[in-house]
Amino acid sequence: MQANIEDITSVRKKVHFEIPAADVNKALNNAYREVNKTASIKGFRKGKIPRTVLESRFGKDINADVSNKFIRDAFAETIEKDNIQAIGTPLFTPENPMVEKDNDFIVDFEVDIRPEIENIDFHGLELKKNMYQVTDAEIDAQLEMVRRSFGTRERVSEERPVKSSDFVMIDYQGFVDGEPLDAAPKVENHVMAIGAKDMPEEFSGKLVGAVPPQELEFDVVYPDNDPNQELAGKTVTYKLSLKEVQELVLPRLDDDLAKKMGDFNTLDEVRAVIANNLQDGIDMRIHHELSEQIFLRLLEKYPFEVPETLIDLELDSIVRDTDQRFAQSNITPEMRSKIGYSDEDIRKNSREIAQKQAKRHALLRKIIEQEKIELTDEETDSLLRRSALMMGISLDDLGKILQESPEKLETIKYYELEKEAINLIMEKSSVIEVEPEVVSENIQPPETDKM
Repeated sequence: MQANIEDITSVRKKVHFEIPAADVNKALNNAYREVNKTASIKGFRKGKIPRTVLESRFGKDINADVSNKFIRDAFAETIEKDNIQAIGTPLFTPENPMVEKDNDFIVDFEVDIRPEIENIDFHGLELKKNMYQVTDAEIDAQLEMVRRSFGTRERVSEERPVKSSDFVMIDYQGFVDGEPLDAAPKVENHVMAIGAKDMPEEFSGKLVGAVPPQELEFDVVYPDNDPNQELAGKTVTYKLSLKEVQELVLPRLDDDLAKKMGDFNTLDEVRAVIANNLQDGIDMRIHHELSEQIFLRLLEKYPFEVPETLIDLELDSIVRDTDQRFAQSNITPEMRSKIGYSDEDIRKNSREIAQKQAKRHALLRKIIEQEKIELTDEETDSLLRRSALMMGISLDDLGKILQESPEKLETIKYYELEKEAINLIMEKSSVIEVEPEVVSENIQPPETDKM
């Protein structure tokens, strides 16, 4: 076999190979001899079937088998001989190459390869660590959110205008040019919070200040890029009946409420748990920020291309995760397409993120190999116990899953190796603790108790 290798890019190669006609004929002859031993055709004895009959009956399949063997062998020989770290599926030209008797078998294929990255010196990276602190205001804000979850909606009996903090009960329907709009059908006794995200801001704005019972009619202009394609670019006239106002009545913030929140006796215990949860979030944020700095520094120092195959794998993962989230919310693919979240839309809009992720994984793979980072048996056992706990299943059940799909075990272990690599880089870096930039946060004061 003669093979020539050409670099298309640093991460994609083109291979041209030729199998001489003599080798093609020999392989075909061997294949037909094997078929002749077992073939059963009426009117002929096994092993005595003429070649022309075999070609008529089995020629297409035999040629395909011989072609596939040539391709497999040529591919394996090429990547082994030239130490090509091929990934993904090769692209063949012609698309389905087929051998022909007395002719050379000539095939081209393109294949992605893993990026070649030089040894990475990650020692002494200068990283800034923002020293965020849990504040009383943040604890109060979280506590207020929990408190609101224990609130009850009550009808406002007095005659007063709608406030921005209220709930309202309404009937409404949308029209365009006087005709009912399918995308805004008639809805009765709908209770909504003023400012609710499921309705346009203009919609809520028209209700603030109104006093029930009251009939309203107003226009809402939807932008051309509105997620709902049936509303995008339209001016919708809403006819609305404001029936009543409701307000959220909050319980007193005291130890009695704390006891309703779970295994607590005092409000201070609740505050302590909230503070711990906020601190966990801060720790995750700091770790993420340090990781981002690491990748920025290393990618500046060691630029490289990533192949389309690795980018596509990241896009597959993004699409899969997005599909699962939509499915959990009972949002169908048809509904997603209307709001610009079809799988095609997600792949198009997520390409830059996927490319960054692919580069990060490539960098970490290099460091794992370079530093010979491995998991001990004890570390693997601990990892599997944590994984089972996170998945909410027993260790035995996880073992059965991994036994059926061994590749999942390698995936779990590899993600842990990536974490080990990041931690190693952080240990070897020069981390400077700094005060975070002050960001003004609009934390609303607690609402007054209603007794």
